[in-house]
Amino acid sequence: MAAGKRVLDTGWLAARSTEVTLTGVQLTTTQPPAADPDPAAPWMSAAVPGTVLGTLLKNKLIPDPFYGLNNQAIVDIADAGREYYTFWFFTTFQCAPSGNQHVTLNFRGINYSAEMYLNGHKEVLPKGMFRRHTIDITDILHPDGNNLLAVLVHPPDHPGRIPPQGGQGGDHEIGKDVATQYVEGWDWMCPIRDRNTGIWDEVSISITGPVNMMDPHLVSTFHDDFKRSYLHCTLQLENKSSWVADCTLKIQVSTELEGNICLVEHLQSYAITIPPHSDVEYTIPPLFFYKPNLWWPNGMGKQSLYNVEVSVDVKGFGESDSWSHYFGFRKIESTIDDSTGGRIFKVNGEPIFIRGGNWILSDGLLRLTKKRYMTDIKFHADMNFNMLRCWGGGLAERPDFYHFCDVYGLMVWQEFWITGDVDGRGIPVSNPNGPLDHDLFLLCARDTVKLLRNHASLALWVGGNEQVPPVDINKALKSDLKLHPMFVSSQASDSQQKHLSEESTDPSKYLDGTRVYVQGSMWDGFANGKGDFTDGPYEIQYPESFFKDSFYKYGFNPEVGSVGVPVAATIRATMPAEGWSIPIFKKRIDGYIEEVPNPIWDYHKFIPYSKPGKVHDQIELYGHPKDLDDFCEKAQLVNYAQYRALLEGWTSFMWTKFTGVLIWKTQNPWTGLRGQFYDHLQDQTAGFYGCRCAAEPIHVQLNLASYFIEVVNTTADELADVAVEISVWDLDGASPYYKVTEKIVVPPKKVKQIMEMKYPKMKDAKPVYFLLLKLFRLSDNGILSRNFYWLHLPGKDYKLLEQYQQRNIPLKIDSEISVSGTRHKVRMIVENKSKKSVTQSIRPASTVDLGDVSGFHNAGNETTHEGNESGSLWRKIRSCLGIARSSDNLRTLEVNGTDSGVAFFLHFSVHTSGSSTAREKYTDTRILPVHYSDNYFSLTPGERTSIDISFEAPPGSSPRVVLRGWNHHLDHAVMI
Repeated sequence: MAAGKRVLDTGWLAARSTEVTLTGVQLTTTQPPAADPDPAAPWMSAAVPGTVLGTLLKNKLIPDPFYGLNNQAIVDIADAGREYYTFWFFTTFQCAPSGNQHVTLNFRGINYSAEMYLNGHKEVLPKGMFRRHTIDITDILHPDGNNLLAVLVHPPDHPGRIPPQGGQGGDHEIGKDVATQYVEGWDWMCPIRDRNTGIWDEVSISITGPVNMMDPHLVSTFHDDFKRSYLHCTLQLENKSSWVADCTLKIQVSTELEGNICLVEHLQSYAITIPPHSDVEYTIPPLFFYKPNLWWPNGMGKQSLYNVEVSVDVKGFGESDSWSHYFGFRKIESTIDDSTGGRIFKVNGEPIFIRGGNWILSDGLLRLTKKRYMTDIKFHADMNFNMLRCWGGGLAERPDFYHFCDVYGLMVWQEFWITGDVDGRGIPVSNPNGPLDHDLFLLCARDTVKLLRNHASLALWVGGNEQVPPVDINKALKSDLKLHPMFVSSQASDSQQKHLSEESTDPSKYLDGTRVYVQGSMWDGFANGKGDFTDGPYEIQYPESFFKDSFYKYGFNPEVGSVGVPVAATIRATMPAEGWSIPIFKKRIDGYIEEVPNPIWDYHKFIPYSKPGKVHDQIELYGHPKDLDDFCEKAQLVNYAQYRALLEGWTSFMWTKFTGVLIWKTQNPWTGLRGQFYDHLQDQTAGFYGCRCAAEPIHVQLNLASYFIEVVNTTADELADVAVEISVWDLDGASPYYKVTEKIVVPPKKVKQIMEMKYPKMKDAKPVYFLLLKLFRLSDNGILSRNFYWLHLPGKDYKLLEQYQQRNIPLKIDSEISVSGTRHKVRMIVENKSKKSVTQSIRPASTVDLGDVSGFHNAGNETTHEGNESGSLWRKIRSCLGIARSSDNLRTLEVNGTDSGVAFFLHFSVHTSGSSTAREKYTDTRILPVHYSDNYFSLTPGERTSIDISFEAPPGSSPRVVLRGWNHHLDHAVMI
């Protein structure tokens, strides 16, 4: 049969172990469970990869634990006992190898231990969530090719109990095992009742010849200022046969050019002889590359990847095994910056100012798919982030996660499974010596390194979150992950200039000597560098606070967080009607407001938009919220302003005080109500676009503390021949302040203060106003950065904006639509048709294209047309507003309006049909996820922008794109 890997991800059944009277031998020989047409109780269709809870939910035997208060109705393992969540998993597969072929059964992750039965043969799969299991099953496959597989999976040994008050990691018992710790609950997460028990990662069979390859290690080294490069590769070869294997090892390195043309840069072969029943380690002679295409982080250049293919042929047999990987040529260095005390990262010799986020995992039931991972990582790239920190209480992330980080340029800080709360620093103090089995921890750590080390995006290993591992584990990790001399920072060593032949050990022979190991998240250049709790804060702030020198003392903050209420549609989709009531705003005697959430919001870890005694309520600034829609819309205004200010404030001190910041956190693995830029349904909050704006590589911003305009250049190139256009707009649509600066030059990796924005000091300054900043090239007036603020004078608020909601602003909306199968791409071109009052404004700078064609990747060329417009909605819109077809696929919608002014806080969404907000039955019509090149945007009079939208629609649906805004409530839709 054909050699290669086959994933076993369909046809699985599951049953609770206490309800199965048969043994594993019986299940895999004479009495397998029947699956046709439907499994008979206690057997059910299983989620593999996945967890027990995922399987129970799939069969509707539990309510959705992330909806409302449903999780409280699900039995916790502490109350039911480990046997309750001990499950059998069963499947069949076809495999009949030919002579001299060998077959292995591979489990990439089981939580926590298991017994495997195949055709009546038993194999124990030892403890440890983060270890791979590989079993040679060649001799136990059934001669007719029909194979029966059963796996009895046991939960973690110490699942713990959830105290009544909750807490960080419950009672901390889970820390005694080598497993995820978030499953006992945290201040941002509900407890996971089965503690993620299950076959949670990929199951596969691998068919090879007599010789197979194991864990190839790829490393690139550089010389002569990155002009010369070598690709190194070391791998293990195992001869399973009883004779000497004469082998030819081949390596091919290719890169994809434009037009799907593949260029082969290297094709080499080497003769190897392997004794019978033995393993050998082989290091391929380094392959030379001249000026290879380098891999760069997001915002610094292209993410060039080469396809490295390695195969081994055996004389008399042919190809025995093969392996391939997309590999990025890059060098990452990390040291402590002398001037700031913060940790600094250099990629290919260039310092990278870190702006990113903390990542727990994609889904709390471990429903981890390539499709979801791609969306998750692209969302972070769309926010212009360049790093993700995989938090120590979560997962060692999976290869698919890292693949998309490679593709989209997200550097990854990967922690091992230690947290301060659970491992020695929590309340109460527990597990001061970490997990009970240190050898198991190190086995899992080393196996994880081998699994992930070839990914260009992997930038840093860290021992734990807010804690260091126990002394012996920490010492072993430091030794295992010591840097090869060629990867010691060039500031500290001249080994960069040494010729390859002068190095005694090939770097690919190290476990991983290419990236730094740091013992803990608050040590050695992070927070105060000494392990004190000097990360945070995690609550609402005044936006101007982020710009103050006193806000944070240290060079690199690994965690700073704030609010994260999603849009109203998500609240309705994830909670029953009693969860739709907004917080009670209690006015305190000191004038501060305390937000008191309903019990469902409280269970979902809502962070208030006020901090009594420190920060006045930021939603109340816009007027008291009337209902859920009003609260969530005002929350989006705060989300945008809060997170834009956070990143702009940090960037204002780029390299002078700070080397980086990671926001806690970017998303939630469930339907939480804090610290997120998109919700668990994958709909973005306005904070997403506040970050996208603030983290631009080239950016113009207003320092909210000094009111000076600043231009940020994070790139390696000088920014020359540019200027800034500054315009202030009032609520009447007039522009009382307008200025264009002189020519500006901004050196690489610098923030330049340009001028004070003096409008607030003018005699007739309006209490609420809009500020539009545009950084543009003088040569062609092309816009490099556009930044729109809504502001109030000192001591004032935004309540005048409530009246502004009644404004009727004329808009023109053009749309271009292209469809390929279920994939859609839409370009929406929106123009504010208000009469323009700034006659001196430079014409090209008043038209800005915020689109990003990268949002269209994967969309095809098939085009839909408007057709005969027979739909009743289209006839209604056409008769009321007038629609003209400019071309076969261009549609124009005119929205008449009698007022002039800013079209404020416009945002698109994509739906399938008419939505419902009835309290007795809510239907969520959104199509999710959707990639927008921008959203929550505003247009001054005369401005025009294009927004690129891409999504995959459910088969048979009729998508429509809806535009809403602060002062645009007509729900105009473009049907597709």
